[in-house]
Amino acid sequence: MLKNTTRKRNLPKKKSCITVVASAYNAEYVDGMIAGALEALANSGVENVELIRVPGAFEIPVAVARLTRRKPKRPEAVLCLGVILRGKTKHADHIGHSVTQSLAQIAITSGIPVIHEVLLLETKAQAKARCLSSKTNRGTEGAHTALEMAALVCEL
Repeated sequence: MLKNTTRKRNLPKKKSCITVVASAYNAEYVDGMIAGALEALANSGVENVELIRVPGAFEIPVAVARLTRRKPKRPEAVLCLGVILRGKTKHADHIGHSVTQSLAQIAITSGIPVIHEVLLLETKAQAKARCLSSKTNRGTEGAHTALEMAALVCEL
């Protein structure tokens, strides 16, 4: 079930830019997270949402790094969405670790909240539960976190 969050801060909605960077790989699941995120952002009144698709989870940090360095249209927060399914090799673990370390470093060095919803999962059933269910959609949860962190950073 999604964690209930209480918004304590308000982000100026009209001028705010929340950017969603999403993997095209495992699109069936990622598209579900995108839908949840976009709905949550729209319901919160955010009018300026940018969606950027990249080929796979490994490419997400490159796009995020560029976004955090651009001058015009610099986002208040970046929400990263992807699904990595474990297979019989360690490849998924390497991708997951690399993405996690990279996104953390980008957030720290840029000062822009980078919300990590690139999921490393064992099975398609787990992906379905976390990406396609309205009760446990990690895209929705990530959008709420992006809004809260963007507002917090504006206050700091």
